[in-house]
Amino acid sequence: METQKTHLTDRKSFLPKFLLILSLAALLLAEGYFGLRLHQLSDQQERIKEDYSDINNITYGLFSVQQWKDNVSRIVHHQVRNLKMTKKQKKILQTEVQNVLLALIDKAEALVNKPKKTISGKIQKFAIRNFVNSDSIRAQVPAFAKKIIAEVDNPKNKRQLSKMAMGEFNELANEEKLDSAFVSNGASIRAMYKKYHVSSTDALNKNLVQTLSNIRGKTYGYSFGMLACVVVVLGFWWGLRKRSDLHVTLFVMSLLFAFILLAVGLTASMIEVDARIRSLDFVLLGEHVVFKDQVLFFQSKSIMDVVKVLISQPGIDSILVGVLILVFSILFPVVKLSSTGIHLLGNKKLAENKVIKYFAFQSGKWSMADVIVIAILMAYIGLNGLLEGQLQALNIKNDSLTILTTNNTALQPGYIIFISFVLYGLILSTILKFITPHDAH
Repeated sequence: METQKTHLTDRKSFLPKFLLILSLAALLLAEGYFGLRLHQLSDQQERIKEDYSDINNITYGLFSVQQWKDNVSRIVHHQVRNLKMTKKQKKILQTEVQNVLLALIDKAEALVNKPKKTISGKIQKFAIRNFVNSDSIRAQVPAFAKKIIAEVDNPKNKRQLSKMAMGEFNELANEEKLDSAFVSNGASIRAMYKKYHVSSTDALNKNLVQTLSNIRGKTYGYSFGMLACVVVVLGFWWGLRKRSDLHVTLFVMSLLFAFILLAVGLTASMIEVDARIRSLDFVLLGEHVVFKDQVLFFQSKSIMDVVKVLISQPGIDSILVGVLILVFSILFPVVKLSSTGIHLLGNKKLAENKVIKYFAFQSGKWSMADVIVIAILMAYIGLNGLLEGQLQALNIKNDSLTILTTNNTALQPGYIIFISFVLYGLILSTILKFITPHDAH
């Protein structure tokens, strides 16, 4: 009879646990999917932004001889080929040309009238004075001047003038094309065009900006989806706070949610530093020369990226910092979460193991996950303020030159997920102290 009651009690206890596991497993799959998509989109966003910063780097724009050549060429071609003179301007210019021609005739006549010492010189002077009528030439000067002005206004001659004016720029551009760096940059740009199936920088920028806009909305959507899953789990704790028979199962499942938060928080981008000249506009020959979105600096890093960069440095100090972040901000949280699960699920001897108890209840003071959260926030505030100050100093606005800078430094969804993990971990540590059947000290 007693055996039947025990069996019946076990069956009654099994069903709630099964339903709880089933519900939380579905929620865990949802959080895992959101986390996976967030991780993928974060990587994709970082790659696209790197491509965007490369193609719009100041080296390819404001500091490129080819870009200057193209801009100046456009202005010179437009100014020369579209040169239009009013009747008044033509009359003034014709008068100036007449004066120049008359001055040349007077100078030539003075040279001819200059006393000659040689026989050949005297013969030349005699022939010019008797066969060349300077007054007749002067009378034809207005007609010559008028013809010169007509030739200048000829479209064919305008094109020729344009080519002559661009000679130096073309020569400078050709010298740049012989430079190995220019050849390498050109190959990189063509490869990027091919990668995104475009044929110009403007088309590429339009493509990248639109793609980044879509990704940004999705990443925040998946971030909030992950947080919603965690909130639902905490809601389970509130709803089942009196069901002690379900606490162990609920806590173990809660740990799995924490592991997903930690994995995504460590690998998704946390902070992005982006400084650029949004617009540089100045007037040249009466026309505007504009350079837009000239990237000065761009970096986007996750915690794992920072660790990899530090460890790969040759300096021992950088390696040491990288190892410390790896141990105390990554390995410690993983071991702590694992130890809490072992403490609850293991037998009394294993649960009371000093190492397990230490990591489950006392290792929090050595974990630097919360320190990393504060450090990144302070780094963001410091960098943001520094860049704002430096870029503001570059801003210029007057009639001839306008420079507008922009600071796009921002915290990324990875930071939201990581700080959520830290807070969620603190809540689980508090819950563990109340539900543990073993000594927590």
